[in-house]
Amino acid sequence: MEFAKIEKAGLLTTVQDLGRHSYQAFGVSACGAMDTLALRLANILAGNSEDEAVLEATVIGPRIRFLNEGVIAVTGGGFSISLNEKPVSMWKSLLVKEGDVLSFGNSTYGCRAYIAFAGGIDVPLVMGSRSTFIRGSYGGFEGRPLKNGDIIKTGNSRLDSRRVAGRKLKSDDIPDYQTQRPIRVVLGPHNGKFTNEAIQTLVSSSYKVSNNSDRMGYRLEGPSLQHVSKADIISEFITPGVIQVPANGQPIVHMADAGTSGGYTVIGVVISVDLPCLAQKKPGDEIQFEIIDVEDAQQLFCRQEQLLSDLQLANLAIPSR
Repeated sequence: MEFAKIEKAGLLTTVQDLGRHSYQAFGVSACGAMDTLALRLANILAGNSEDEAVLEATVIGPRIRFLNEGVIAVTGGGFSISLNEKPVSMWKSLLVKEGDVLSFGNSTYGCRAYIAFAGGIDVPLVMGSRSTFIRGSYGGFEGRPLKNGDIIKTGNSRLDSRRVAGRKLKSDDIPDYQTQRPIRVVLGPHNGKFTNEAIQTLVSSSYKVSNNSDRMGYRLEGPSLQHVSKADIISEFITPGVIQVPANGQPIVHMADAGTSGGYTVIGVVISVDLPCLAQKKPGDEIQFEIIDVEDAQQLFCRQEQLLSDLQLANLAIPSR
């Protein structure tokens, strides 16, 4: 069904889901949403399964005209949004009708918003995912960011849209992107290749996200992290969250479009529950790191998954058409 028309595409608006994770052994990037938590919550609010494709908007959101009635949900950073020029809330299921227009204002914090449509975005699957990989020109909407005039098609909603509309998250369940807090990391696997001073510097210093950052990786600017000898290693598997440190000592955090192997030493890995917070950082923002144990990271992950499971169960209690 033709559900929406992109009147203004915004700065970088792409179709994303949870990524393609079955082809990394063949050198294919996982891609997917930068902030997977916001994507999953947007889908739950819209009555979808968590892995449906949505729109990921960056810094400047799109202007969208709806061609049919349905339900949408917008999550992510602190954007102001309007429906027919009247302010509406994020983190809430919204009923839209034919001719309605969704528009975005400025973001007071964060830089990415996620727009879910009931039924999910209907674009072809490429290697099991609808995510856009711009560098490879495949996936999503013709392998590119959206442009003015594009028509978004959706699948069939699995729930009664009018019963879903109006649902919202409790304030305690909304991710906190505004409070400045450390990004937690698990050390390794090459922390032994760094001096003790480098480990202390990592957790005691602030790093700024450089302008030379994108969906592939965040290059950070700050105190140099010194190696015991050399920065180069035989290339190993890498994944989103990996913190590589090249010879210049400036950390690089790999993000959603990360490659699948790399030849720089890895001082640590950002834990999965903190990657969404990191993904909302934009160039110029400062971050700090905190080291935690694997067991603590696993407990945090289980807590997050339990919340998502509870919210999805609440969805299942809504009668279908």
